[in-house]
Amino acid sequence: MRLGYIDYLNCYPFYYSMFEKEPLDGISVIPAYPSALNAMIAKGDLDISPISAAAFASIQGDVHLLEEFCLSSIGYVRSVVLVSNRPIEDLGGRKVGLSSASQTSVVLLKLLLQKYYRVLPVYVPSPPLPDLSAVDAALVIGNEAMNDSIARVKFMYDIGELWLLKTGHPVVFAVFALRDEALARERRNADAVIASFRKSLQCLERDRASLIAAASARYPDFDAKFIDEYYRLLKFSFAEQLRSALTFYFDLAAEEGLLEKVRDIRWYS
Repeated sequence: MRLGYIDYLNCYPFYYSMFEKEPLDGISVIPAYPSALNAMIAKGDLDISPISAAAFASIQGDVHLLEEFCLSSIGYVRSVVLVSNRPIEDLGGRKVGLSSASQTSVVLLKLLLQKYYRVLPVYVPSPPLPDLSAVDAALVIGNEAMNDSIARVKFMYDIGELWLLKTGHPVVFAVFALRDEALARERRNADAVIASFRKSLQCLERDRASLIAAASARYPDFDAKFIDEYYRLLKFSFAEQLRSALTFYFDLAAEEGLLEKVRDIRWYS
């Protein structure tokens, strides 16, 4: 079975058990940016993977979502930010770089700007770590958003915090998709992955220091104190509040013409 892995600090807690404690036979882990995983799951090159929540809209007929797991925040998240040379209200007609790494955050930013701030920038592609001399503002996500150089910009807006302020909802940044044919063919392996994710999140609760030390070893740009604080901002379990927030996001994005209408979510546990 081919299992995707978002190669960011935020996804590591799901994989701690299989990476560090109990490797899974018959499972190949493919690390990549969310955008690459989105494309691979859509083409059938992955069987199961975390994907940008926004990517689900175009593949909803081909996958189930794992009902237990997601990557979410209720407000401030730290790793999804708009960095800017000018105030957000002044970005109309200005160049805004959109990270090539993900999709959910791109849609979130567009919704915030066009519906809540009533500004329409000129969107241009930008690398995961953008050059702000080439654009007026840029969306930055994941480990790059927590890079020390990003903190030196004039204006920084946390997208999770803005979304909660403007809509009253948390953000579900990523979900876990399981392709239908993989479920039919490899249910045992799918269940083994789910069980491993459960064990990992239990370790985050019961042996937090060991998991955080392993995360810091894998991502040495971040020390244990930073990681501990960051993981307290994230939600890894798919609580009902987060499912409602995901539905709100899907509905609003469809209304604004940014995503296909999501008509049905099929869950797998």
